Amino acid sequence: MVGILPPIRCLCNSSARRPVDDTAGLCKSLPGYSFLFFVRYTMSKLFTPYNLSGLALKNRVVMAPMTRTRTMNDVPDEVVALYYAQRASAGLLITEGMPVSEEGRGYLYTPGIYNDEHVQGWRKVTQAVHAKGGRIFAQLWHVGRMSHVSLQPGHIAPVSAGTVQAVNTTVFALTESGEPGPVVPSQPRALETHEVKRITADFVHSARLAMEAGFDGVEIMAANGFIFDQFLSSELNTRTDEYGGSVENRQRFLLETIDAVAEAVGNSHVAVRLSPFGRIYDLAPYEGEEQTWSAITDALGQRELAYVHLYYQPVYTKAPLPEGFRRRFRNTFKGTIIAAGGFTRDIAEQALEDDELDLVAFGVPYIANPDLVERMQNGWPLAESDRATYYGVSGSPEKGYTDYPVWQAQ
Repeated sequence: MVGILPPIRCLCNSSARRPVDDTAGLCKSLPGYSFLFFVRYTMSKLFTPYNLSGLALKNRVVMAPMTRTRTMNDVPDEVVALYYAQRASAGLLITEGMPVSEEGRGYLYTPGIYNDEHVQGWRKVTQAVHAKGGRIFAQLWHVGRMSHVSLQPGHIAPVSAGTVQAVNTTVFALTESGEPGPVVPSQPRALETHEVKRITADFVHSARLAMEAGFDGVEIMAANGFIFDQFLSSELNTRTDEYGGSVENRQRFLLETIDAVAEAVGNSHVAVRLSPFGRIYDLAPYEGEEQTWSAITDALGQRELAYVHLYYQPVYTKAPLPEGFRRRFRNTFKGTIIAAGGFTRDIAEQALEDDELDLVAFGVPYIANPDLVERMQNGWPLAESDRATYYGVSGSPEKGYTDYPVWQAQ
């Protein structure tokens, strides 16, 4: 199972009025069971409405961004629209990463947001989600060195803060035989100073297009070892210009991009996703890492954004966060915090009660459970997803994508 609900605590059959486990459902026939079940599974903070910078969310459940590679021509279609609409009972949906340029692509079949055709395709998605009463943010993405020459315009090298190649991971591109498949990212080249500013302009352009397509806001992808992480890392960023060296310089690209996008579409429509102390996609520890994340925390504390989305990779990488980091971030950034990374319903509830965050993002559980909110709220079991259909469009794009039933239809 993707997630297992804990035993129900019941007072029905205890003369001492102490709670007992009702895993086997022994209390279901007793008076008051329905009421207790209702309280346990529905009267919880996770399912209460939330005001996100003036945007009314019906609950605090967020569908996390997930790459699904279902667009052959990189433009979302009716199948993609259905996929998101099926999951619109979440308080907020965050799309898969959308490359802000052809240069920003690192995976085949990922829908972009940098031309009019993309706008028309994504408008189908936003209209379908809004028709179901949902809210949706577009995730803006540039992969940096996590790309391959087969995906780049003119088959040139991908770009990064420096020239360090990611060799212990793969991207989904064209193999030597010309077939789609996993390949090691190509050797990157270091961006010229003026090119860094051009990428910031690409994010601004894409943010405007996303709002034109009907999105409720945009999330800047600055997590998971992609281009902004590459600039933050003193191991990967060996530049000597205004974007390298000191912590202030290494965070400049990210902060300039956040500020430029906020100026273009309004700060209440702009968010950022971070993965503090992340290790996936060949990211390694680097000198001054704690100082870097402390500086970013302080910088974001001075900005008003729709939210900050923290992806806690240590759940998977087993590299612990420094003690007190979560609480310091909470105390410094006064806006909405979304967190992702291994949450179950009960872990989410506890985090909300402990005031660590405001909204909770779920990723993999949403693949096989389009009605995840209803399943968690009612205590219905979660369906298992088929890893073989997480990515790709061979055969039917609907398989493992839009063909998972809701609980009532099973």
